[in-house]
Amino acid sequence: MIYFDYNATTPIDADVLEAMLPFLKVFYGNPSSLSRPGRIVHSAINTAREQVAALVDVAPSQVIFTSGGTEANNMALASLPLQAKLAISGIEHPSISEPALRLKDSGTPLDLISVDQSGVITPLALNEAIKNKPNMVSIILANNETGVIQDIASLTQTLKENNITVHTDAVQALGKIPVSFRQLGVDLMSLSSHKIYGPKGCGALIFDKNTPIRPILLGGGQEQNLRAGTENVAAIVGFGKAAELAKNELSKRHDHLASLKKILEAGLMSIPDLTIFARHAMRLPNTTQFGIQGIDGEMLLMKLDKKGFAVSSGSACASGSESFSPVLNAMKVEESLAKSAIRISLGIHNTKKEIIEFIDQLKIVVNQL
Repeated sequence: MIYFDYNATTPIDADVLEAMLPFLKVFYGNPSSLSRPGRIVHSAINTAREQVAALVDVAPSQVIFTSGGTEANNMALASLPLQAKLAISGIEHPSISEPALRLKDSGTPLDLISVDQSGVITPLALNEAIKNKPNMVSIILANNETGVIQDIASLTQTLKENNITVHTDAVQALGKIPVSFRQLGVDLMSLSSHKIYGPKGCGALIFDKNTPIRPILLGGGQEQNLRAGTENVAAIVGFGKAAELAKNELSKRHDHLASLKKILEAGLMSIPDLTIFARHAMRLPNTTQFGIQGIDGEMLLMKLDKKGFAVSSGSACASGSESFSPVLNAMKVEESLAKSAIRISLGIHNTKKEIIEFIDQLKIVVNQL
């Protein structure tokens, strides 16, 4: 099987697994324990915290480990003060949009920030949202479906001028493009381990020390009293190692992915009636989402699967939904075209040969449908 679904998850890097194994086999102490076994694993967590912090340009004390990006996103929104107003973009991951809707049902005023047809938030759309005086705004850094990158630093500057707390979901951007918490100027940022060749079940919320955090898990003093529960030590160690590798190999990975995407999109554009969504927008180097008029996306996905290619019809977290992508809806993509959507998300193990083989087989499958 040729794997083209790296935005859904990535395989654990061999060096990451090697770093994790001692904490699955030998070092099993509770990090909250004062005994030697506890101190050993507590030290390993601190090292991982330093590694994650270095990747996103923050102090280690600004890293709160969570069970993943979803928990980090939920935790960020849970920190919204009572009776406060919230605004999110119309292209957020479900782990932002769904808790935001629940807050709305509980009485929190909620506004959606629109995007243009390329999936980009314009200054005009942002200013419209600011008129409603939100207390917090959440904008995804890089969209998980289209790969579109928002100019978060510029948007944040405008929001900060209006005393608005800013959160960004950086899960898909991490490890693919430079991500600096300081340069982006945000107050809160969500990360995930398994998108950067680390283990599943681990993520982080990065926070500015002046931003109050309201815990959603209580019953322990872990993570500066902000996230209760005995730490998943092996996963945290793996996340740290994955972050270290991502920092050291960022430029190499970016160039490799960008070169493959160029070949991929050149091949895709040779197929009649095919549209690459947000083609001219700034996008992640590994992500291409396309649609073919008159083709059912789910059917195309299954045909490609039988040919030995693992692709996605959109967000893996929203698979099984009968409606078409809210992201493409926000971009005002015609429903019939949106329902044909296929996402290709490349990874460091993919090759030019695989891309060429995919294009050849895709043309055969499309002609058969």
